[in-house]
Amino acid sequence: MDGGYRVHPAHVAAIKRYEGLKHSGDAADAAYLAQLLRLGLLPEGYIYPREQRAARDLARKRIQLVRCRTAQVVSIENLIARHTGVRPSCAQIKRLKTDQVDLLELPPDVALALKANLAIGETLQQQIVILEKRLAECVKLRGDYHLLKMVPGIGETLATVIMLETATVARFAGVGQFSSYCRCVDSVRQSNGRKKGEGNTRNGNAYLAWAFIEAANFALRQCPQARRFYERKQSATNRIVALMAVAHKLARACYYMLREQQAFDVTRCFV
Repeated sequence: MDGGYRVHPAHVAAIKRYEGLKHSGDAADAAYLAQLLRLGLLPEGYIYPREQRAARDLARKRIQLVRCRTAQVVSIENLIARHTGVRPSCAQIKRLKTDQVDLLELPPDVALALKANLAIGETLQQQIVILEKRLAECVKLRGDYHLLKMVPGIGETLATVIMLETATVARFAGVGQFSSYCRCVDSVRQSNGRKKGEGNTRNGNAYLAWAFIEAANFALRQCPQARRFYERKQSATNRIVALMAVAHKLARACYYMLREQQAFDVTRCFV
């Protein structure tokens, strides 16, 4: 690209060769890809803008640290529940200090393990704050992405993640492609009305999937319409499927908001 060439990154997950070939190699594969390109049938990947890659990677590192911190919280919760019979809330665990562990009257080895979890969690929290401060300095929401903060469950952090991972919504031909990229749709292969298998359900962007799941969890607390939609789905399926349905609704709403430059309409989102 720096040399002025037009680059066509082949989307290998979407390209399938004829399995009956007896011989294949780099030359044959290159000729096959060239033929697909000439016919206009070559599935291509997206080249993320170079100047935004560092900020995107920093946001991804923050997500990784948040997951590690959550793992420490869950570990502490399970330790206390197993040895006391009482399961504390997440808020209680986050307020727990090292000098308060001895008051729980746990076995010495269990108390030592719990203190290790607390020390790791505190260190992770400090690093998360540093990364968030740097992201706030180097990343500013673009004008169209300011609309995302109108969506229930999406604040400054999630809007930043969605902006950095999406880059531009114009790269998606339709709302279905965007929802699939966010891993908000299922994968089913059917023939004659019967299920014949499933495709790769993990094909897509794991970070956008995380962002919309987080937004769905927050939306259930903030938006009565989202809560009613969730409860209606849960009564017919289960909790996980119902939460994914809420995330799918939010992903579709974000796509149309960014494409049409319109404000969020809760009556159109949750019907």
